[in-house]
Amino acid sequence: QVQLVESGGGSVRPGDSLRLSCAASGRTFSSMGWFRQAPGKEREFVATTTSSTVNVYYAEYADSVKGRFTISRDNAKNAVYLQMNSLKSEDTAVYYCAAGALRSRLAVQYDYWGQGTQVTVSS
Repeated sequence: QVQLVESGGGSVRPGDSLRLSCAASGRTFSSMGWFRQAPGKEREFVATTTSSTVNVYYAEYADSVKGRFTISRDNAKNAVYLQMNSLKSEDTAVYYCAAGALRSRLAVQYDYWGQGTQVTVSS
C-alpha cells in the first residue's frame, strides 16, 4: 500500500522559516513534489523534483516561491522535503506532497497524495 505522510507544518510569523517533510512508503517514485491550497482557492503547484538512477536531480518552482523555497530529496529514505524561508502571509495554505512518474506542474499528473499539513503565516 502506497502512503505519503507529510509533517512539519505549523504557525509562524512573516519572515520565519519552516521545513516540510514527506515520507513515502510502498514504492519509489521518479517525481515528487509539493502543492498547496489556500481557503477558497484551487490547489496550486509549488515545487517538484525528479531524480534518476544516477542521483541527478531536477527541480522546478512556481514563480511565487522561487528564491525562497528549496525542494530536496533523500532517495535512501524515500522522502522529499520543502525548506521554506522568508515566509509571507500569502504562503498560508494546506501543503500537499504528491508523487508520480512524470515531472509536472499539473496536479492531475500525480498519482499519489498525502493528507496535507497546514502552514499558517501571520503576525
